Amino acid sequence: MKVFAHKCTIVTATALLSACAAQRDGEREAQVQKPAEAAEANVVVLSNPITPPPVAIDIPAPSNAPVAQAEATAAIRTEVAYDQARKMSFAPIMAPPPFAQPANTEQYEHHSDNPVHRAAEQPVSTFSIDVDTGAYANVRRFLNDGQMPPQDAVRVEEMINYFDYQYSPPDSRATPFKVATELTHAPWNDQAWLLRIGIKGFEVSASERPPANLVFLIDVSGSMQSPDKLPLLKNAFRLLTDQLTARDRVSMVVYAGSSGVVLEPTPGDQKHKIREAIDRLEAGGSTNGAEGIERAYQLAKSAHVAKGINRVVLATDGDFNVGVVDFEALVDMAERQRASGVALTTLGFGTGNYNDKLLERLADAGNGNYSYVDSLSEARKVLVSELSSTLFTIAKDVKIQVEFNPAEVAEYRLIGYENRMLAREDFNNDKVDAGDIGAGHRITALYEIVPAGAKGRVDDLRYAPAATKPTAGRGEIANVRLRYKLPDGETSKLLEYPIARASLVAADRMSPDLRFAASVAAFGQVLRGGKYTGEFGYRDIESLAKAGLGDDPEGYRREFVSLVKLAQALTPGEATQKVGQVNR
Repeated sequence: MKVFAHKCTIVTATALLSACAAQRDGEREAQVQKPAEAAEANVVVLSNPITPPPVAIDIPAPSNAPVAQAEATAAIRTEVAYDQARKMSFAPIMAPPPFAQPANTEQYEHHSDNPVHRAAEQPVSTFSIDVDTGAYANVRRFLNDGQMPPQDAVRVEEMINYFDYQYSPPDSRATPFKVATELTHAPWNDQAWLLRIGIKGFEVSASERPPANLVFLIDVSGSMQSPDKLPLLKNAFRLLTDQLTARDRVSMVVYAGSSGVVLEPTPGDQKHKIREAIDRLEAGGSTNGAEGIERAYQLAKSAHVAKGINRVVLATDGDFNVGVVDFEALVDMAERQRASGVALTTLGFGTGNYNDKLLERLADAGNGNYSYVDSLSEARKVLVSELSSTLFTIAKDVKIQVEFNPAEVAEYRLIGYENRMLAREDFNNDKVDAGDIGAGHRITALYEIVPAGAKGRVDDLRYAPAATKPTAGRGEIANVRLRYKLPDGETSKLLEYPIARASLVAADRMSPDLRFAASVAAFGQVLRGGKYTGEFGYRDIESLAKAGLGDDPEGYRREFVSLVKLAQALTPGEATQKVGQVNR
């Protein structure tokens, strides 16, 4: 009986081993055909599967049945373990998912181009001045990255006003700025003229600049980690720190999920202490921008400098996602705070989630200015070269109103300033807010004008009233009026400048400044779709800009020509050329 049991054990063990081996061999054969099928299924199969070593099973003599049974069981377990290891070596390894590009959530406010108006029906055009330049630097960022900018990212007036022009400053500071006009033929419309209105504020040296009470309000949320955000921001504020003096006071507020003061008001000559605070900044967390703004204004008010510069400088990508995030509520907050005498400057950084719409409106509501910083060179321009313009306001609530003479002008169109238009009655209403001018600021506004008798864009009305000759201003095409307040005043002052038809100059006598400003205006319009520029294209813009390069010590105008070439290369149907990074 024992011998029979022993034989049964041996037979059972042998059968199990044979079954495992057969299954193993069958699976090996299947695996030979597996790689091709696995490739189609987006899996990776090891090319050198692990082959278990041969297992030697020593079947004991029948005289010791219990020992033989134990050894057979151990052998089976060993074989099963190797079989499982082999199966794991053939298990499909899923390929990593393809890289998912983060969604682009950049925000820009939409405005349609200013329409054409007939002077006989609507002779008056009213708007607020604008000293922002953020749109140009942002457009440059897109082009340097090999992309055409969204049309709503292009604000033509900010592109024009990015550049310096040789406007004469006022003869005295009794009037904080001087107005110059020029009238010539429009480069893109042979039926039209181009009227330029140029404004230049008086300049102050660094020693003349009033003492400043500045609060750096810095976004250190998780969205600010990339190199073009917080690291660039820190370098920008180091440049600004170098411009401060012992008369200035600097504070620093940071915000992420919550806000906090990292630097109490500190004299500007304690640069080491200020730089240490900047160096400690690290990004992480959500973005409660509203709380940071409230805290910064509180700090600015507590350190208020009488007859000095009191300003919050907000640096962020604008991606507010906790706390007060409603757009209009944030703008209302800035509007309420400006009554305290503290202005708000916004500096935009970064890509992908950039909120241009919010930062531009916050600066407008906070009686400040808006810049986009795409490089350390741009930071130097805004915070070093143009520091007085950025910080020191010399005139506020500056409005322009142009009345066109229907006897001389058939049509007109303001180029740009779509988000700065005012009602006619707002011009004389000192309660209506408008843009401010900083020391040394230059502002340019361009009108395309179709003279009476030339072919316009709008048909005459069938039932239009009979035209009447003006009782005043014979030989004038328009009258330019400006209103402004002094920084500490509440009553506006009026300036007037009639434009004579006789001031029209031939296209070949156009000043270099107007040639260049016209080329920038044409470029901006083409980037927005070219609704009014006809066949005037990138090559025409390039030629016009080159003719207006003039004195260009910083190379900004030459850089513009390179950007025009980039846009041409990126536009389907245009002559191709190598697209690369623009260097000054």
